[in-house]
Amino acid sequence: MNEFPVQVETGHTRHHCFPPLWSSLVFCESSSKTPAVEVQVCLGKTSTFDDAVVETVEEATEPAEADITGLCQDVFSKMATYLMGELTATSEDYKLLENMNKLTSLKYLEMKDIAVNISRNLKDLNQKYAALQPYLDQITLIEEQGAALEQAGYKLDAYSKKLEAKYKKLEKR
Repeated sequence: MNEFPVQVETGHTRHHCFPPLWSSLVFCESSSKTPAVEVQVCLGKTSTFDDAVVETVEEATEPAEADITGLCQDVFSKMATYLMGELTATSEDYKLLENMNKLTSLKYLEMKDIAVNISRNLKDLNQKYAALQPYLDQITLIEEQGAALEQAGYKLDAYSKKLEAKYKKLEKR
């Protein structure tokens, strides 16, 4: 059995279907205020276009005005709830960012105060060191003189040992 696509043209649309089953719902232009609904059904196993069974049902109904109003109100209500949720979440995100920025700013202020205190203490230490520098220079000079005096004492000790050795040598004679 050959199964070719069946081509059905309805209003402004063209449909292709493969048997055995096919259906479509097409909204066509209509001269009346209500849209025309055309339902096409292709049933059964067919091998050619001529064998296809096409049924057309036209229905023109308009939903009740109260139903549309109720549905619109429901949609708008739910959309408003959704948008309020999105806006609330975004607002909360911005509040969180604002709080984080405030805390970061406070931490940076604390760090600035610490840095200012360290800088002030360093200046004070440098001033004290500058005030002590003459005394440190005197200590260094005294240390150098003490080292020179110690060397002189060693030389004097060595010379006195030589003299003592010569004196003992002369005494033995």
